[in-house]
Amino acid sequence: MSADVTTAEYRALAELRYRIRLFLREGDNQARANGLEPQQYLLLLAVRGLPGNTDATIRNLAERLVLKHHSVVELVDRLAARGCVRRLRSRDDRRKVLVSLSSRGRKLVEQVARHRISELRSSGVQLVNTIDALLESESSARLNVPAKSRLRKSLRAKKGKSPAK
Repeated sequence: MSADVTTAEYRALAELRYRIRLFLREGDNQARANGLEPQQYLLLLAVRGLPGNTDATIRNLAERLVLKHHSVVELVDRLAARGCVRRLRSRDDRRKVLVSLSSRGRKLVEQVARHRISELRSSGVQLVNTIDALLESESSARLNVPAKSRLRKSLRAKKGKSPAK
């Protein structure tokens, strides 16, 4: 089996990058339309969308946002000044700062998220099709077959199709 990247794979990767960039740009525009800077929206989204067993600490948020600790501190400072988030010291470890959304922060993140979800429901099929094209390509056979199958089932379910057995 050849390890060369095919023209179809290059095209699919380029298309994937294009679709992701469009989605991100529209998200930035939607955040701004709701009075938030894009990074502020992403922080609010990260706090709201953390897995249930993960505390919204500065460290965890920095990891989820792929930002430096001090950058997240600055974002939290700005959002706290706007009344969108609150800081609390952890009872277990006073060095830990926990971030929570205020009602204003919850309202803002919901407004933007609602629009983003609606957009994904209407145009996300193109993104899924692009990913599927990469998974279906000749060299994708090198992927772990069970993992590839699970991903396809997940993508089909998200497109509203029943997964193939």
